[in-house]
Amino acid sequence: MHMNNTKRKVFSGLIWTYGERITAQLVSLLVSIILARLLLPSQYGVVTLVMVFINIANVFVSDGFGNALIQKKDADHLDFSTIFWFSLSFSVLIYWLIFFFSPLISEYYNMPQLCSLLRIMAFKVPLASANTIQKAYISRNMEFRKFFFATLIGTVISAFVGIFFAYHGFGAWSLVAQYLTNSTIDTIILFFVSGWRPRVEFSYNRLKPLIAFGSRILAVGLMNSFYSNIRNLIIGKKYSEEDLAFSNRGEHFPALIAININTSISNVLFPAISMEQNNLVKVKSMTTRAIKVGTFLLGPLLLGLAAVSNEFVEVVLTDKWLPCVPYLQIMCVVYLLQPIQTAGIQALKAIGKSDLYMRLEIVKKIGGIVILLFAVFKFDSVIIIVVSALIAEIYSTIVNLPALAKTIDYKIKD
Repeated sequence: MHMNNTKRKVFSGLIWTYGERITAQLVSLLVSIILARLLLPSQYGVVTLVMVFINIANVFVSDGFGNALIQKKDADHLDFSTIFWFSLSFSVLIYWLIFFFSPLISEYYNMPQLCSLLRIMAFKVPLASANTIQKAYISRNMEFRKFFFATLIGTVISAFVGIFFAYHGFGAWSLVAQYLTNSTIDTIILFFVSGWRPRVEFSYNRLKPLIAFGSRILAVGLMNSFYSNIRNLIIGKKYSEEDLAFSNRGEHFPALIAININTSISNVLFPAISMEQNNLVKVKSMTTRAIKVGTFLLGPLLLGLAAVSNEFVEVVLTDKWLPCVPYLQIMCVVYLLQPIQTAGIQALKAIGKSDLYMRLEIVKKIGGIVILLFAVFKFDSVIIIVVSALIAEIYSTIVNLPALAKTIDYKIKD
């Protein structure tokens, strides 16, 4: 009976999560197309750089702590309140660090507008700290339908806000307004529908084991965030704002497809495997099924997009964005490899192997950075920098396989 109930929850969770991601990304796709037509590539380039720093800062409050709450079998209200107040305090500190260092970052990249954009966009960090705990509570109870409505409403309203600002000539601020509106509405709605409220209570004894588990996930999250954004940091400094915009737009559309599926797998698989973490046969079965579903869905979509990329960009984004086509084609192949990594990573985290997970990520990221730096200094070309991402993804997939074989008996032949 318990196993059947878990299956129902996993299936329902996947349906609602896929629905949430696909609906949100369809709206985001439409908005990105409209904004790409209204804004210049240079304006996109500036905001891309802003989002690099905000995404890295968000990791401090969105990675690790929420996962620790989901993974802990007997997490109660005191655990959730303790992490909430700790995370919120930490996020305020991060905000002021961004505020203080914004002028230095702006000066380093020689982009005067970057300072004010960073300071305003940094309000996203405290919002993310509250949002993460809400999402952990909902995920732990596998009530994924609540994400659907919060995401849908936030995405639609923020879309109108972004288009309104862009149409009235606010340039890069249009994207800032869109991102902040989306985060704010999503957090407010989850506050009302999650069924959880923070209490004025805190336990240092509860915090220590949660931090012990979450800190390793956090460390990996920081590595992943820095690693995934380091190409943008290098291109933004070494090349023009337009080059940064083209490489970012080239990644954007494959990412829209892949993140929908990979995020759905991650959000559902981690709490589902956490409930079955002592049954390794079941863990392997769930991991295998997730990889099959993810690859089955991603393959035709990404390969099809790569095949028609030139026509797609010309018709949808207009001729001014045609330089992004080669980047788009390369990134389609990069994201095609991700379901294997996504499912394997969630399995390792869910069975409590956060230390192994962290060691694997260190090995993968060191190798990836070496590949990237070789491309930067040897070839001095944006297209080669993007090609290095594909080589690094193949390397990372190979590194994961021995660990999966040892922990859950998921071998290369599987």
